[in-house]
Amino acid sequence: MSGRERPVVRLHMWLETDEGVFFGVGRVQLLELVDELGSLRAAADRLGMSYRAAWGKIRKTEKIIGFSLIEKPAGNRGGYRLTEFGKLLVENFRDWYADVETRAVARAREIFPYDAERYRAPKGQDASRALQDAPREARKEDPFSRRSPERMVRAASGSR
Repeated sequence: MSGRERPVVRLHMWLETDEGVFFGVGRVQLLELVDELGSLRAAADRLGMSYRAAWGKIRKTEKIIGFSLIEKPAGNRGGYRLTEFGKLLVENFRDWYADVETRAVARAREIFPYDAERYRAPKGQDASRALQDAPREARKEDPFSRRSPERMVRAASGSR
């Protein structure tokens, strides 16, 4: 390999049950867009999928995990926003992804005779939607307190 051609570690991670995939990169991207745009339809359009497909993916995940991911704002005005549980699920998935990716790159560098690197979205692509881009900044709070199942259940039930 020439000095300019460095191998890139690419990962695709998801969670599934016997019913199939219920959470992964695509769901994270969909939920982040719903949060950003305030609209499931606009989020689906941005991802090139139908509203029905987007709604089905969210409902499938909610059915399997037993908690709501999106909700109507107060007053039942148009649009959607993420529930606290939905926000925590997205955040935890991103943290898990970054952790696994960091370990995968380090391990690739140990066992292969070249310097592998993380994937970075090519110029001109919407890097804000790529999970592989810039890992989340370190937070001051204990990372395990964010990830605890008990905290997620409290968020889902509306208590803190």
